[in-house]
Amino acid sequence: MRFIAVVPLVCAVAALILSLLCLFAGSSRGFLQNVDLLTLNTSMVGHTSLFNTSDGDGGFLSTFFNNIEGGINNLVNNATSDIARGIGIHDFYSAYILDYCEGYYVPNATVEPGHAKPHKNYTKCSNRTSFFHFNPTEIIELELKPGLNLSVIKWPDEIEDTAQEVEMAVRAMFVLYCIGIALTVIALVGSFVGFITSGRISALLNFMLSLLSFLALGLASALSTVAIVKMRNTVNKHGRAIGITVYKGDTFLGMTWAATGLMLLATFIWITQCFVPSRRRTTHVHEKETRI
Repeated sequence: MRFIAVVPLVCAVAALILSLLCLFAGSSRGFLQNVDLLTLNTSMVGHTSLFNTSDGDGGFLSTFFNNIEGGINNLVNNATSDIARGIGIHDFYSAYILDYCEGYYVPNATVEPGHAKPHKNYTKCSNRTSFFHFNPTEIIELELKPGLNLSVIKWPDEIEDTAQEVEMAVRAMFVLYCIGIALTVIALVGSFVGFITSGRISALLNFMLSLLSFLALGLASALSTVAIVKMRNTVNKHGRAIGITVYKGDTFLGMTWAATGLMLLATFIWITQCFVPSRRRTTHVHEKETRI
């Protein structure tokens, strides 16, 4: 029995749990919705100088609101109003591996003196889809009220360009997560076998399984990190002018890299065991020396 195998066994169990949580987070309302890849904050759309209608220049929001709801154009000049809801979009959109969820900030999108910090109220999640790709441009375009389009709200073309650039990376990320989870399951079984047996062959096989699992999860984590950071940088650079920003999912990144680190630790332990002589061989050599 190899008691040192308890450590990689525990690592494999923890890595498997973390990977599964990362994969299925946000797949339904209320299930690990804080483990998002990124959150697109659109709550402040209209609260920038681009949409200032106080000078009566006929800005698009003022014209739109005057056409459909008399008097509501005052929202444009009210710093605490939810213009996003007025034009048909939600305050935020949280992206996950399999879907996205949307909702509103409660009590509102701004922090007013004497009030509690706003929190997310999720209203709907999309259907779970393999190879899901979060495209903010398509989502916002579909939700805008009739009479409005992306060009009217000055939606940056760079956001769509970046979404297309990272699409293949996101799809590859999904495949690698599935492969990594499957390999982690096999590594878990191998670690259990290595716990009840001994020998360099067992340690070598477990090393190879752990290494493959580590590589798959590591590549998936790397691709997700690149996609998240690239989307965040693009949206924050080109979208702040119209009041949109992106927050990267620190919890998700912490969990996925933790799973990768655990399998790296398991790999290191198994490779060290490949160079440790078995107890049977050591005992045999000791008995032979005693007889001499």
